[in-house]
This record gives sequence, C-alpha cells and structure tokens, in this order.
Amino acid sequence: MRPLLALALAAALPLSVAAQPASHEDQVRAYIARADAVDGRIGSILRRDPTALDQARRADQRDRAKPHPPSLNGLTLLIKDNIDVAGMPNTAGSLALKDNVPAKDAPFVVRLRKAGVVILGKTNLSEWANIRSSRSLSGWSAVGGQTRNPYDPARSPCGSSSGSGAAVAAGLAWAAIGTETDGSITCPAAVNGLVGLKPTVGLVSRTGVIPISASQDTPGPMTTTVTDAARLLTAMAGSDPADAATKDADQRKADYAAGLDPNALRGKRIGVMRYAAGFHADTDVAFEAALQVLRDQGAVLVEIKDFPNRREIGGHELVILLTELKVGLADYLATTDPERVKVRTLADVIAFNRANAAQELALFPQDLFEQAERTNGLADPAYLKAKAEADRLARGGLDKLMADNDVVALVGPTLGPSWLIDPVLGDRYVGGGAGNAAAVAGYPHLTVPMGLAKGMPVGLSFIGPK
Repeated sequence: MRPLLALALAAALPLSVAAQPASHEDQVRAYIARADAVDGRIGSILRRDPTALDQARRADQRDRAKPHPPSLNGLTLLIKDNIDVAGMPNTAGSLALKDNVPAKDAPFVVRLRKAGVVILGKTNLSEWANIRSSRSLSGWSAVGGQTRNPYDPARSPCGSSSGSGAAVAAGLAWAAIGTETDGSITCPAAVNGLVGLKPTVGLVSRTGVIPISASQDTPGPMTTTVTDAARLLTAMAGSDPADAATKDADQRKADYAAGLDPNALRGKRIGVMRYAAGFHADTDVAFEAALQVLRDQGAVLVEIKDFPNRREIGGHELVILLTELKVGLADYLATTDPERVKVRTLADVIAFNRANAAQELALFPQDLFEQAERTNGLADPAYLKAKAEADRLARGGLDKLMADNDVVALVGPTLGPSWLIDPVLGDRYVGGGAGNAAAVAGYPHLTVPMGLAKGMPVGLSFIGPK
C-alpha cells in the first residue's frame, strides 16, 4: 500500500492551498455557509451533524492545550450514509432504515475521532450502494434524492459513494469517507476530479458498515491530494476483533504519509493496462499525457496488451456478491434496534420495497435483491466454486500479470467522463475495466486526477498487490 501511494504522489501536480480560517470553529462555520450556498444544486449532504461546531471547539481547545495535537485535529470529514456514526441515522439511502440510529460509531470512525477529525455530516449515496438493481441510477436514493456532479449538475456523480465525491469536489469538506465493493470509491472520485483510495481489503474494519460483500467491501478516503489520502488511511487502518479480515492489519499498517516520496517513480517498472484503455478518444488523450508525466518522473513503462480471461471474472463476482449480501445484511440488521428497525432480513427489505413501491421502486426495480434472496448461503457449492474461480482469475491473474512483466504496479484510465443523468436509460458508464480484477482480488486501487475530457474530469488508476 505504501508504494502505491508513493508512486501516485510522484506523478501528482502541485495544488494551491487556500488560506485557512483562524480557528477550527471558523473553518466549520465557513463549510456550513458554503454548503448552504452550493449544495442545493448538488444534493450531496444527506444530513448534517448538529454537533459539528462543538467538535470544532474541542479541536481548538486541543490545539491550545497540547504541543502536539492529534494528527488530523480539526480537519473536516463527511461520512457516507452506510456507515454507523453514533446518534445519526444510517440508512444506506433506504426508507426501510430511516429510523436506524446507531448507539455507537463504527470502529474505524472511532479511530478517526481519536485522530481529531470533525464530522460535518452524512453523504447521500446510490441506494443500498448500487446492489439493489441491475438498472440502478447512480447517486439516487429514496432518502436523499439525486446527487449531481458539481462540474455539471446535469451529469452523474457516479456511485455508490456519490455524495462523498460530489461534496469534496464542491469544497464542502476537507475530505470524505466512501465505501467500495467494486468501483464505488474510485468511480465517483474519478468523475469528480478527486483522489480516491480503495485500500486492500482487511486493512480497515468493516464493522458498522452496511454490507454487500465480506470478500470485497472496504471503507476508504476520498480527498483532493494523495498526501491527504495517506493521512486518512493512517488514521483509519487497524485490526478489529469483530472483523476477521483485519486480523493482520495492526502488523501491516504504517504511517503512509511519512512513507511518501516525490521521487518514488524513478526507475520503477509500471505496467500500462492497454486492455483497459481505448474506449473514449478524449480520455485516451489525457491518458497519454499522464503516461508522459510518469516517464518524465523516471518511470519505466511496460506495455501490457491483454489480461487473459479477465472478462470471465464478472460472472463469478456476481454469485459472490449476491450470496454474501443475503448473509451479511441479516448479520448487520441483527445489530440494529428492533423497535426502530422492523426489517430483519433481505426478504423483509424486499417486502418493504413492494409495500412502498411508489417511493422505492418508481425509478428502477429490485431484481438483484430478488436474485440474492434465492441464494443458498456460504456453504452452497455454487458459491464456493465461484469463490475459487474468482480467486484464480482475479488474484492469481493479477499476480501473474505483474510477475510476468516484472512491474510493481499497473496504470490505466479509471473510466471515461461522467454521463448525463437519465432515469429512463439509467447509468451509461464508458470504460471502467481498470479496477474490476483488483476489486475481486481485494487488492488496492488508487485513482488520481488525470485531466479533463471535454471539460469533465477523468482519473488515472494505480493497481497494486496486497
């Protein structure tokens, strides 16, 4: 993980830093005022944390009381609304969970609070993190409505971490937290002109995150710089006894910001994922310019034309996601207050949506939920076969690709520019082949701003090993 961040830092262009308000309280007031002025056109913030100013005042007190305040003291965050934040509803955008108010923070949120962050609120998302339907509309939820891209509000913010990406791009917080199963951090980061990091699965706890897949889910940072992503990851990472995937995280984590090196590309062999490019002319122009930046920084670029059998991964992935969704969602719902949250299983959610179809099902159906309900659990031979094949094709395929070409990382365009929001035809992604194998393998995927295509942001993906 540290090498992936360092390589991206080496490729980054300098960013100007605006003058900061005199105090953290002043800064929070400024963010609130900006949200008042801007977010009505974007719809990124689902609800504000009423304690934000009190949090900021405590951060100011820590600055005065300690010679070395916490590493992120007073920096402002927005949190995706599928993550438990104490005292604030956690809905995944669904009316079925509108009264789900957790009593405690998700463990990685506890870590962020210890690092001193000020939580400004929760962000809108694609409902149920885009797993409800094969025809879902990115950035829409029944609770929050439609989030829009701040570069052009007629266009999609992508998803499912839609509000997190749009809010940071619009300057409504220092950074935001998203979650990803496959593309849900990197896509909205790329089309909103941000840095988005999907960490190695198991580096950050998933307890308190409304799940899709135990194999692929992970929270991650969405920021304006690689350094800020590294600072956030340092605070978020760590083991959690309730999440077995994180058992080695304490031994693996590091100070990622301290490990950054502007000269990290010099002499490094980087694989160019040609198989993930060539889908959009203007994106290709930005990609070639980005590759030249890598060369200018001393990288040795290795052309990779193909990733054998990569198109077979998606079918196995869907079996994994739908099977794990049914099990994982029931496990999460069991932690909620049954007096406030009446749905206890995926079947209950499906029934709720049918009973509230005018609000929940007017734009798109729940076909993936219905498929997931028909799955047969984690011991099902079909699921176990899909897991084995996905591991062979994705993890084994990426390991072999990097070993055969003697490269430390892979680069490619994250996907094309944003598309028009269209409730009739739904999402119309252009490209997006860079990250699927990494998502299924649980490997890290970092996207950084690559430039503009017809005035809309596009991102450069860095893929690395576990």
